[in-house]
Amino acid sequence: MESENRILIVEDEIKLAKLLADYFTQAQFAHHCIHDGLQVVDWVKQNNPDAIVLDIMLPGKDGLQICKEIRQFSDVPILMLTARVEEIDKLLGLEIGADDYICKPFSPKEVIGRVKSVLRRSQGKLIPETSFKLDETRFEVNFKGQKLALTVVEFQLLKPLFSEPGRIFSRAQLMNTMYSDNRVVSDRTIDSHIKKLRKKLNEISPEQELIQSVYGAGYRLNF
Repeated sequence: MESENRILIVEDEIKLAKLLADYFTQAQFAHHCIHDGLQVVDWVKQNNPDAIVLDIMLPGKDGLQICKEIRQFSDVPILMLTARVEEIDKLLGLEIGADDYICKPFSPKEVIGRVKSVLRRSQGKLIPETSFKLDETRFEVNFKGQKLALTVVEFQLLKPLFSEPGRIFSRAQLMNTMYSDNRVVSDRTIDSHIKKLRKKLNEISPEQELIQSVYGAGYRLNF
């Protein structure tokens, strides 16, 4: 039985687009493929897909511009595909409104998993609010009924990740939220705090990797 969710695949490599389409079919998703960037925005306006897998390098109009145009009229989940890790830094800097990013080469199964994740978030299927709360007055996290005391820095690090689950935050972005005095700290400092924060969260939920590393990009919180 086919899923009610319809996925738009925007990819100019025909073989790759077909491969993704085949995997979406196996996962019981309806789908539609577009290979030319100029056709995307009008199609989205007319068909209102549930999620978009959008390559950056496209003929006619690139994925960055397409994403910005779509965000002017729709909050449909968008997963960007890129062939270069360094492009993710550009995406994060522009803050164009994409929900997730994935680098080529990738596993089609990973793409399916990421799409399912953004669909769950967009359709309100997050864990209940009462299961994960941040208390800013006490710098505490209440997760699954248990209280977790954090340092001020750890709390400030978790706060932006918690506010936008699934969004990738670069180390520089996290640094700016952690230290209001604009001090200069190294990437290794951020990684060290992430490691400590993960350890505390894992004490409550060892079966989940709540804070995920995204190679070459930064970190995100996934419920």
